[in-house]
Amino acid sequence: MRTAVLALTAQGAETARRVQQALPDADVYLSKRAADALATQDKAAGSDAAAGDTATDSTAPAGGSSMTDWLAGVQTFSRIVAATADVFSRYDALVFLMATGIVVRSIAPLIRSKLADPAVVVMDEKAKHVISLLSGHVGGANALTRQLAAALGSDPVITTATDVEGKVAPDAIAGRLGLVPEPHGAILSVNRAVLEGAQLRYIIDDALPLADFYQEQLAALGDEVFFRGEGILPKEGETRPIVEVVITRTPANFPAHQKRGGLFLRPERLIAGVGCRRGTPWEAIRAALRDACGRIGVPEGGISCLASTVVKRDEIGLLTIADVYGIPIHFFENEALAAVIKSYGLRESEFVKKTIGIGNVAESAALAEAGQRGRIALGKTKYEKVTVALVWQRLQ
Repeated sequence: MRTAVLALTAQGAETARRVQQALPDADVYLSKRAADALATQDKAAGSDAAAGDTATDSTAPAGGSSMTDWLAGVQTFSRIVAATADVFSRYDALVFLMATGIVVRSIAPLIRSKLADPAVVVMDEKAKHVISLLSGHVGGANALTRQLAAALGSDPVITTATDVEGKVAPDAIAGRLGLVPEPHGAILSVNRAVLEGAQLRYIIDDALPLADFYQEQLAALGDEVFFRGEGILPKEGETRPIVEVVITRTPANFPAHQKRGGLFLRPERLIAGVGCRRGTPWEAIRAALRDACGRIGVPEGGISCLASTVVKRDEIGLLTIADVYGIPIHFFENEALAAVIKSYGLRESEFVKKTIGIGNVAESAALAEAGQRGRIALGKTKYEKVTVALVWQRLQ
């Protein structure tokens, strides 16, 4: 997930540095007042050291670099409400290092739905508690809360009922597997039924490319899983009510389930943005794509489309891997990719920028392909001669 970390104070900045060590690709936003104060303190500490003062600067971040060096990579803001509005739609997850009340007031005007909002996590400035505040399941806030708590030695605070009761809700599974739960009302009714003891039964559309993968993942959780068209018999001795959830791209193919307002999980489109050096063999590109997919727990067969810069439109390795997978590859003009880079605030490599005119190919191309419905599953990841980014695109 593309993550923004926001902090208001010097102590919050210290914790933001720790969060960034746990989430290396996260972008940090710090109030200008705190950033200026920390820079002044760091400068004073440097002057004291030059004069022979051996006192330790308590504001120096862990990891060896000075606070001034770290601040060089931090973005600053004047008002938290404006900063929140700026990042809310540009990131997949937001981590706030401040009081929960401030966060609630800042995000309240921006909230749309659990299917569209980013994950929102709140931490106190000393990282004693990590709170999953918004989009716990579909957005991944619960998983991010657990990850940060483990990395920082914090107490995870998760209040979603299914998690508290030790149940695995369908919308939580959806977030892991690149599926979108719909309609919204069915999510609530299914989760309520699960809490009341109902047995989940998943019906998978066997026309899906990843049908076997979904079956394997769901069966590992202990749920009943069937493919469309199979004769489904009740379990002997089972008296609990059964709630069915259908995984398909075409709900119209399941009219009875649709008519009764049943829950569907619709697969998103997985886009792989790829950048590579000239002459990179297709086997090397495939190895990078296979590893990248493995990092998000999805087989390489789940990739729906490849995307890159128009500079690479004659790259034999890229054209060949698209043929091997039997999927389209789209090449975007650098002007279009530059607009995406600016819109999302993507990091750029100066070397790549000097070489081909833009400094970020993999992420910008994947996001350009996804349009307004993309969320980063894997940020740009470097391999030998290849860079890959993976983006989920929700289908209408």
